[in-house]
Amino acid sequence: MTERKLLSKQEIIDFPNSIPLWTENEGRISRIFTFKDFIEAFAFMTKVAILSESMCHHPEWKNVYSKVEITLTTHDLGGLSNFDIQLAKAIDNL
Repeated sequence: MTERKLLSKQEIIDFPNSIPLWTENEGRISRIFTFKDFIEAFAFMTKVAILSESMCHHPEWKNVYSKVEITLTTHDLGGLSNFDIQLAKAIDNL
């Protein structure tokens, strides 16, 4: 398994090149996903849950009907890490 490490200031500046739909704010990255209805949103959340568990890296999230807001940060390191970027990329690939 890859070692978790905080992103450098330059890596934080550069991350939008690899995950352009995510935004950074105070050591967190977030994205809102919109689906046709609640069932599609919940199905997506189930896929993200399985993916997150396989990576041992779990999102903060909120679901209201057809919208899912996902926020990623690495709590035990106190900010954005390489795992946040890897998980965001994997979520985007779903």
